[in-house]
Amino acid sequence: MDDSRIHQEVNKYKKFKKVEGATYRKVNQFLRKRTYITAREWALARLCTDFRTSGGAEMTFIGNHLPELVPFMKDTYSPQAVNQARNSFKKKVRKASATFFYGAMCGFFTTDELDDLLFEASEVARFLLEVEGTTLDIDEEIDIEDRITKVMRSVGEKAKTILKTRAEEEDPPKEIPVMPQQNSIIPDTASHSSKKPADTAEKDEKLKITAASDIPQSAPISSKSIFLVDGKNAMEGSIPKTDNA
Repeated sequence: MDDSRIHQEVNKYKKFKKVEGATYRKVNQFLRKRTYITAREWALARLCTDFRTSGGAEMTFIGNHLPELVPFMKDTYSPQAVNQARNSFKKKVRKASATFFYGAMCGFFTTDELDDLLFEASEVARFLLEVEGTTLDIDEEIDIEDRITKVMRSVGEKAKTILKTRAEEEDPPKEIPVMPQQNSIIPDTASHSSKKPADTAEKDEKLKITAASDIPQSAPISSKSIFLVDGKNAMEGSIPKTDNA
């Protein structure tokens, strides 16, 4: 790239004019409140995008003319320093994306909360584009937002289904134990017949006969036995009366 073309490229570059006069420290504080990137990473990521060629970004051109291209950058950068800032920007975007997707897929946020997060993030991104002087076609902007919203809502719904299925597999629903039937403590007399079985009746009859045979038979009463009883009664003063008296 010759000198005339270099000056032409530098002069026509009109980005970051809204922060002209602001110090690097002020811009850095502004970004830190809203994003994870620094002012250096923001500026160099924008320049690497605007001065991208088929062989990659113009690292040497960007580093040598950095103060002319970005008002709050006061020093020139080597190609290595430009590349380092560019890679740092990529790493932070990747980590932020992984954090965001984890929050969406782990079920921590509802689909409505994901919509709110996407809206807030798009507002911050749109504001940064406006500050740096980058304009997007309204149809292109709406298309990008719609695609991102559709993807994130799908991620949220799928994550909810996966978490529900996983929870059911790990903790299946417990069955309600069925209490065993207990016998009633009140005897059911109605179900018993008043008649005893034949074998039981025979046993009872045998028991009666046996009991009767065990009882000793009374000996015949003699007149001598009667006399002894009458004599005993006479001694005790209780003489029995007879019909002849």
